[in-house]
Amino acid sequence: MKKVLIGIVVVLLVGVGIFWLTADKDLRRLILHLPTNKNVLFWSIDQRDAAFRAMDQLSFLAKTRKIAAGPNVSALPAGQPLDIGMDVDAYMKDQRTAGLIIIHDGKVRLEKYGLDFTPAKRWTSFSVAKSFTSTLVGAAIKDGFIKSVHDKVSDYIPDLKGSVYDDVTIEQLLTMTSGVKWNEDYGDPQSDVARFNAHKAEPGMDVTVSYMRKLQREAPPGTKWSYKTGETNLIGVLASSATKKKLAGYLSEKIWKPFGMEQDATWILGTTGHEISGCCLQASTRDFARFGQFMLNGGLIDGKPVLPDGWIAAATRKHADTYLPDYGYGYQWWVFKEGGFAAQGIFGQGIFIDPERKLVIASNSNWPYATDRQGGDQARKRTDFYRQVKLAIDNEARHSR
Repeated sequence: MKKVLIGIVVVLLVGVGIFWLTADKDLRRLILHLPTNKNVLFWSIDQRDAAFRAMDQLSFLAKTRKIAAGPNVSALPAGQPLDIGMDVDAYMKDQRTAGLIIIHDGKVRLEKYGLDFTPAKRWTSFSVAKSFTSTLVGAAIKDGFIKSVHDKVSDYIPDLKGSVYDDVTIEQLLTMTSGVKWNEDYGDPQSDVARFNAHKAEPGMDVTVSYMRKLQREAPPGTKWSYKTGETNLIGVLASSATKKKLAGYLSEKIWKPFGMEQDATWILGTTGHEISGCCLQASTRDFARFGQFMLNGGLIDGKPVLPDGWIAAATRKHADTYLPDYGYGYQWWVFKEGGFAAQGIFGQGIFIDPERKLVIASNSNWPYATDRQGGDQARKRTDFYRQVKLAIDNEARHSR
C-alpha cells in the first residue's frame, strides 16, 4: 500500500511539473500572484501585473461576456518610425507600460510592448470603458432607441423612480453633473467606489441601480461636476434597457465587427448580469487604438455614420471643469484644454485622440498608484508624453514643407 501511495504522489508531482513547464507564461504568473481580495484597488503591483492581462480568466471575480470580432480585420499599416526626441523605453519603464501604440494619419508610427505583454493578448481598460459606453448611447440615439440626451434617466430605468435621479437627464449622467453625492476616493475602503462593488442587490433589481437609488443629492442637477463610476454603470443599464440588447453584443454589432477589430474582447459583468459599463473591458492594445481611430474618423464605417450628426463634437467638448487643471469633461471623455480628448482609466490605461494632427495614442500600463491623487506623478508624465508626441509631429511637418 505504501508503494502505491508513493507511486501516486510521484505521478501527481510529475503531472504538476509537466503542467508548470508547458503552461502559458501568463498563467504561471497568475498562479504565483493570484489576488485574494476582490477589490482591485488594494492589490499589490505583482498581483496587478498578473491579473490585468487575465481579468476575464479570474472567475472568482466575476463572469464576462464576449465582444465578438468579425471576419474582416481593419489594417494598421506601418508608417515611418516617429522620432519623438526622447527615450521611449525609459518612459515606458517609468510608466510600467504593457503596450503603447501611436497612429498618425492612419499609420502606425510607433508600437512597443513591456511587462512581457504582446499584441496577441488582452489588457483591462478600467475607466477607458466609460467612453465606449457613452458612444453606445450615441449609437442608441442614432438607432431610435433613445429619443434625446435631455430625457430623464428614470424614464429608461423605472427602478430609479422616486429617487434623486428623477430630476436627472441622460446628458447630466454623461457629463457627471447629476448633483448626486458620491465618493470616488480609490484609497478609501469606505468610499462609494469601493463599497458599491460589494453591494447586494435588492431582489429583482440591477445591483448598480439598487445602490445608486439610495444616494442623496448635494447640488442641483447640472450645477456641480463630480466623478462617479457608479453613474457610468447606470448609463450602461440605461443603454441596455433602451436597446433591449446586451452592451457587449451591441458594441460588437455597431463597432467591433464592422470596424474590423482584430480580436474578440470581453466585458466583465456585475453580480446581476449587466456589463460593468464604467470599467472592465478587456481588449488588445491595437484594438483600443482602433477605437480611437473610429472616433478620429468621425464615427463612420464604410462611409455610413454610426452616431448622430454632431454627436462626437458634443461628446468631446468641455461641458464641465474638473479637479484637473489640464482637463474639462465631456460625455465620459476627458477634454484637453489645449486640444484633443481622451478615454482614461486608473493605473495608466488611455486612448488619446487629437483630430487636428490625425493622432491616436493608445496605452496600457500598471502604474504604482491608481492615479496621481494617490501618489506618484505618472499621469502628469503621460500628459507630457502626449505633448512631446504632438511636438514631434509638428516639427516633422515643418521640416517636410
